Amino acid sequence: MPAAAPNAPTEALPILSAKLIPAALVATSAIPLFAFENRLVGYPWLLVGLIAAYVVDRELMRDLGIIAAGLIVVSTVSVKADISWPNFFLLGFVLSLAVAVPFVLDRFVLKRRVIRFPWRSGQKWQPWEKSYLFAVPFLGWLILPYYFISSGTYQNWPAVSEFSEVARLFIGVNAVGIWDELFFICTCYVLLLRHFPLLVANILQSIIFVSFLWELGYQAWGPLMTIPFALLQGWIFHRTKSLTYVIIVHLLFDLIVFLAIVHAHNPGVFPFFLIAAPGA
Repeated sequence: MPAAAPNAPTEALPILSAKLIPAALVATSAIPLFAFENRLVGYPWLLVGLIAAYVVDRELMRDLGIIAAGLIVVSTVSVKADISWPNFFLLGFVLSLAVAVPFVLDRFVLKRRVIRFPWRSGQKWQPWEKSYLFAVPFLGWLILPYYFISSGTYQNWPAVSEFSEVARLFIGVNAVGIWDELFFICTCYVLLLRHFPLLVANILQSIIFVSFLWELGYQAWGPLMTIPFALLQGWIFHRTKSLTYVIIVHLLFDLIVFLAIVHAHNPGVFPFFLIAAPGA
């Protein structure tokens, strides 16, 4: 199976080019699609970006078309936190499809190997990587409960008390965290890196990432937290080339997300957070 045509090193690519216009249109279409859940605006916005890409660069159009396919699949359902059994399985199916469709288009339609899932980098973790694994849950413990409770956004997630509900919330939070890395980093980010330097590709993927997280429930001043997180995940993946590592980082963060949401809905369950739950 032939590999994709080699590209110039990402550092050598220009920051500003005509390609940036269609790429920015496709990336920002996620704002109406997810943040505002407005398909009547989002789909035409996405289409204009693809038409502009066709005019500017056909290879760019192919890569943006793959991203667009994934965005369209995700936009067919609401990704708001709903752990009812029907939605639990529906959302799982749709998100899986959103990763599978771009992979199939890349691997079997375009016959390339751009989209990959590098579980092992073949390199030992550096000291900074090991240290960051401790910093992530600590920062999450420090910031997340305050964010959810002070902003009231914990109410965007269902109150859980029964074992089945708690289990579904735990599985859902972590499954979406893994999916984030498979779609936003290993798909969107990797495709964008073929045409833009690291900084530009990372900003573009973070727009899509954060728009999705807004619909998921990270609202109010949540973007002040999710934007740096999305940018860091892209940068770390670029440095480590390890999907395993960025997923571990994400799951450590999401563990604190899960605990903070349960804490906010159930005063006294987790007394180790600095901010008391409402009604405590």
